[in-house]
Amino acid sequence: MVDAQRTQSWWWDGVWLLVWAAASAVWCITAAQQLSATFDEPFYVASGLEGWRTGSHATLLRKGTMPLSADLQALPLYLWERWNGVPFDPQADLHRLLPWARAATLVFWGLVLLYGMLAARHIGGVWAGRLAVALLACEPSLLAHASLATTDVAVSACLLGLAYHFRVARQTGWPRRVAVPAAWYAAALLAKASALLIGPLWLLVVEIERLGRAAAAPRGRWPHLPPGVVWRAFARDCGWIVSIGLLIVFLYCGSDWRPEPSFVAWAHGLRDAPLAGSMVWLAEHLRIFSNAGEGVVRQITHNIRGHGAYVLGHTDARALWYYFPVVFTIKLSEPVLLAPLLVAAVRPRTLVNWACLAAAAVILFSVTFRVQLGVRMILPAVVLLIVGLSAAAANAGRDLGPRWRTAVVAVAVSAVVWTGFTTLSVWPHGLAYVNRFWGGTWKGYALVTDSNYDWGQGLFELRRWVRDRDLGALDVWYFGKDPGVEEPPLRHLPLHRLPLHTAADVEAAIDGRCLAVSTTILYGVDPRLESYRVAATFLRARQPDARTTTFFLYDFTRRTGVASFAQCGSAGS
Repeated sequence: MVDAQRTQSWWWDGVWLLVWAAASAVWCITAAQQLSATFDEPFYVASGLEGWRTGSHATLLRKGTMPLSADLQALPLYLWERWNGVPFDPQADLHRLLPWARAATLVFWGLVLLYGMLAARHIGGVWAGRLAVALLACEPSLLAHASLATTDVAVSACLLGLAYHFRVARQTGWPRRVAVPAAWYAAALLAKASALLIGPLWLLVVEIERLGRAAAAPRGRWPHLPPGVVWRAFARDCGWIVSIGLLIVFLYCGSDWRPEPSFVAWAHGLRDAPLAGSMVWLAEHLRIFSNAGEGVVRQITHNIRGHGAYVLGHTDARALWYYFPVVFTIKLSEPVLLAPLLVAAVRPRTLVNWACLAAAAVILFSVTFRVQLGVRMILPAVVLLIVGLSAAAANAGRDLGPRWRTAVVAVAVSAVVWTGFTTLSVWPHGLAYVNRFWGGTWKGYALVTDSNYDWGQGLFELRRWVRDRDLGALDVWYFGKDPGVEEPPLRHLPLHRLPLHTAADVEAAIDGRCLAVSTTILYGVDPRLESYRVAATFLRARQPDARTTTFFLYDFTRRTGVASFAQCGSAGS
């Protein structure tokens, strides 16, 4: 009887998972068709195709990009061109290729939903798993990145798989306890180099939580061993997981067996320094590049250097220590932000589960992260937080008993409905989503930029805006890499490359033009170039005549009459 009930429960879980997976996939696929390429996607598509054609990951690794996501996203494109017998031009054919590359990300999205259900079910039971799936499938920022051919959903899925398998298999044999987590760690690191840190951090947090529960459990339920023995066992298992994972990563990435040009140039620059001749010989004969180590090292040095940041109107050429905690509160949906407060008010101890703790650890350590390009950089923490909160809510409802259970269920259903309506209302602009606590999406450009708002995805919307108003040519100062910015009626006008020194220079450059400017251009990019600073300052001081979601539009033609550009209104306002 018990087995039959368990089988039936898993059957309903499968149906539930498929329904939410299908609904979210429809949102992602339809949204992806409305968005132009984001800043990174042209590079991923071109490099992924190059990797399949040549068998080399060098182009990706030299940029610090790990290859798993690009390989999967480019695979259908490579098979397509092999079937046709004619190679694609990643630049000219980008808009044909991109929907297929983006659709491949749904493989990782399915893993997020599957392991979100399994992890929440492990912590809080059947309904915790179901609530986690529903909330994950409705979270705007997650759906936005699941719609793109990028790496952030992939690393989230693989890190979630790593944490889940490590937690549930701690009392099992070596294959499940070490080998399976090692494979997931390798997959996570192959998806994104940030897994190098987040993976071991999560393993440590998961083990601390497990041992804490073991210490609080009745004697005899858990084996009580000396702490030294326990931690040596953890260190040994963790060492094996990391070592095997790294071995898999290096084997997968391979090598072109060539010297590294930057290393050779550095060695020749030593000149008369001690051992200069030896270093030159080593650089010229160490033919092991490109390899996985190069990709990881480049990401580490990128984080040390920083990248420039913008949040709440403040910019920094390197980083802002409070960036991720603040962005977390801006980009998450209202129900997810309210959930910890509600659960803490009734059963705070239920929040102490491995998923919530691991998410909190990433948020805490994020103050040291120097590559601050959007909430996507800590998207795994968003996933695990939703999993942990779902389990905490389910456990709180169970602890409160029948009298309060109906209220807990009502709140959980309301949270799903609230988030679902929010996601539908923001479609297809999930990337630009800002919750109502911070003023909503339409005004979010002043709070956050880059992949938090305008990542270059707004060209299709801008093109439709121009076409609907029959405006003719429109000059565009654009943040992004989509080649469509050069296609009529759009004309690329990179003002930051012009010799602009005064406001008069800017006026002369844009006089007689209709100009569209990316919100990230005006709010966010570090203005170290004089031309950029002068032009952005000039335009921010002027009231836009109209706007789309990610572009401000200005009329410098001095036209009059009913067809005036300034009278066309704002898209979406």
